[in-house]
Amino acid sequence: MTDTQPLYDLAPIAEIMLLGLVIALGPLAWVWVRNRRSSPMRRLQALTVLTLFLTFDLVLFGAFTRLTDSGLGCPDWPGCYGSSSPVGARAEISAAQQAMPTGPVTHGKAWVEMIHRYLATGVGVLIIVLTVSSWVQQRRALRAAAETPPLSPWWPTVTLLWVCLQGAFGALTVTMKLFPAIVTLHLVGGLVLLVLLCVQAVRHSHWARGQSRTAISPSLRRGLVWTGLLLALQIILGGWVSTNYAVLACTTFPTCQDSWWPAMDFAQGFQIWRKLGMLQDGSHISFAALTAIHYVHRLMAYVVLLALGLVVWRFRRSGVLPVQTRWLAGLALLQLITGLSNVVLDWPLVAAVLHTGGAAALVVVMTWAVVSSRTASVLQEFSAPSGASRVSA
Repeated sequence: MTDTQPLYDLAPIAEIMLLGLVIALGPLAWVWVRNRRSSPMRRLQALTVLTLFLTFDLVLFGAFTRLTDSGLGCPDWPGCYGSSSPVGARAEISAAQQAMPTGPVTHGKAWVEMIHRYLATGVGVLIIVLTVSSWVQQRRALRAAAETPPLSPWWPTVTLLWVCLQGAFGALTVTMKLFPAIVTLHLVGGLVLLVLLCVQAVRHSHWARGQSRTAISPSLRRGLVWTGLLLALQIILGGWVSTNYAVLACTTFPTCQDSWWPAMDFAQGFQIWRKLGMLQDGSHISFAALTAIHYVHRLMAYVVLLALGLVVWRFRRSGVLPVQTRWLAGLALLQLITGLSNVVLDWPLVAAVLHTGGAAALVVVMTWAVVSSRTASVLQEFSAPSGASRVSA
C-alpha cells in the first residue's frame, strides 16, 4: 500500500491547518486570561515564553516519534493516505499493517506521527501570532513616540521563516524515507528553533523585570561560547547516532565491544548523503561503520562533559549566573546517566527520550546564559568589588 501512495497529497492541508489553529487557541486563551489586565508587551512576553515551552515539548514528542519508529506511520505528507487523520485512513492502514504487522505503518504509529504534525502546526500558528504582534507593537511605539520594544520584530519574523523551513524538512523526512542526513537536519532545525525562541523569551523577560545583562570576565564569556559550540557539535553527532540506529553498536562501558579501540570504518560511517542502512554504491552499511558513528559520539561526550564541568566550576567560583549554573550542572549529570542507560540497558525508550530532552534543555540553558551575560569592561573588572554591579539573570 505504501509503494502506491503518492508522497505528497495536499488534499487535507486545509483541515490540518484548521486543526492547528484550534490547538493554538488553547495557549492563546490561557495567555489572555492570565494577563488580561497587563500591557500588550507583557502579554507578548508571556506568549513568547509559553511558545518556547511548547516548542520544547514538540522536540520531545519528535524524539518519541522517531524512537518508536513512527516517522513513516503515515507514508505521505501532510496527511495520512490523503486524509487529515488516521480515522479516515483506517482501511489503508489496516491493509498495510496486515501485510507487514511489524512494519512502519500501524494504527498506533500513524496516530503518533499525525499528533506530531498537529502539534507542529499549532506551534507554527503561535509563531505567526508572535510575529504579527511584534510588528503591531513596533508600529504602535513608533506612532506614539514611546519606548521601543526590547526586541526587533525581525526576530520572530526570522523564527517564522525558520519554522517554515523546519516544516519542509519534516515533509522530506517522510518523503525521503528517513534519509539520515535529512532526519538529522530536522532534529538540528528543531534545536535552532529553540535557540531563536529562547533569545526572544530572555530579552522580553529582562525587559519585563527591569533587569540588565550580567557582566562576566572575557575568559568566562569565551568559555561559555566555546562550550556552546562544542555542545552543538555533540548534538549533531548524537543525531547522527540516533538516525543511523547506531546506539547499540557498543553495549559496554567504558570499553566498546570489550576494546578501547574497536574495529571502525569512519569513511562509511560518515558518508553523509545516503539512504538509511545503505551506502552510496547501494551496498549495506557495515557494523564497523555503525561502531565508528557511536564511538565518535562517545569520545566527544567526554570532551563536552569536561567543558561543561569547567564552565560550572568557574561560574560557581565567580558567583555569576547561579540559576543557569545549577541547571547546567544538573543537565550534564542527566546526560551522563541517560547516555549510559542507553548503552548498558539496551536503549530503553524513556532513557532515549530523556537523553534527547536533556540535550534540548542544555541548548536552551546555554542560550539563556549567553543572552543573560555580557563581557565586562577592563574598568569594571578591576574597579568593582567582588559581586558588585551584578544583576542575576
